[in-house]
Amino acid sequence: MNDLLSPLFPREELKAAVADLAREGIFIGTSSWKYEGWLGLLYTPERYMTRGRVSRAKFEKTCLAEYAEVFKTVCLDGGFYQFPSARMLDGIFAQAPEDFRLTLKVTEDITVRRFPSLPRYGKRAGQMNEHFLDADLFVASFLEPLEPYRARTGTLIFEFSTFHEDDWSRLSEFVAALDAFLGRLPKGWDYAVEVRNRGLLRAEYFEVLRRHGVAHTFNSWSRMPPVSEQLALEGSFTANFTAARFLLKPGRTYEQAVEKFKPYREVQEPYEEAREAMSKLLTPAPRQSRRRFIYVNNRLEGSSLWTIYAVISGLLKRKAKS
Repeated sequence: MNDLLSPLFPREELKAAVADLAREGIFIGTSSWKYEGWLGLLYTPERYMTRGRVSRAKFEKTCLAEYAEVFKTVCLDGGFYQFPSARMLDGIFAQAPEDFRLTLKVTEDITVRRFPSLPRYGKRAGQMNEHFLDADLFVASFLEPLEPYRARTGTLIFEFSTFHEDDWSRLSEFVAALDAFLGRLPKGWDYAVEVRNRGLLRAEYFEVLRRHGVAHTFNSWSRMPPVSEQLALEGSFTANFTAARFLLKPGRTYEQAVEKFKPYREVQEPYEEAREAMSKLLTPAPRQSRRRFIYVNNRLEGSSLWTIYAVISGLLKRKAKS
């Protein structure tokens, strides 16, 4: 191992365990990958040196290749902010091997009901989104550029931010709109839906997903029940594959987590309930699908690298004792 990598981070052990899981159809990785705090852990600083120092531009452009030496999947969070171009996708897939699976969040132009009142939205801030659940736009601007890489794509996650009273008079209206939208999507892709309203976690919502073969994304988020509770809900496994994202500890905001945990080099606050839920997802019950896509965010505990290692090593120790 290169001497610029920390001897404490079990890179090769993690690499072997992740590969073993992937061979079983269970893909575990991180939410995004361009974290300079991982230099010396997952990333070798000298690979990104220019004139004696790490070049941020070089690092961000090329570090996926080194990430893919260890992990077999990643979630492209950036897909939420812009439609993926052929050039962008070519650059990403060129850095990863054939057995690497890229999961993408679907662009907010499809999933945002009303644009937030934030400067980056310009004239659209606070306005209703005319393209909300626009299946034609999704196919033309999201699926078509991705088509050449269909076999190397993990799951496509439709993330719906928290709906408020002025978005829908009843959440059942959203479920009906979602039903119509999913019915118009092309088959042959692994679609997943992630919601941020706990009131949606009921039979009506799960039934719509099941009818279309779409997975509910088990998600750990500020105002959502813990993943362990979502796993226990009747009918929450809705497709022939499973998707999960461990993002935040319930009750904590994204901004609080960023302030508390950056630069994401170590676990600062273990969240045992999330780890146990992750362990269950890594060891599916006999009647559950083995094919799984599981993603961990730095803001969950402080470092997704160490969180994933802790969960996987714990499973290996249990197996050794049994």
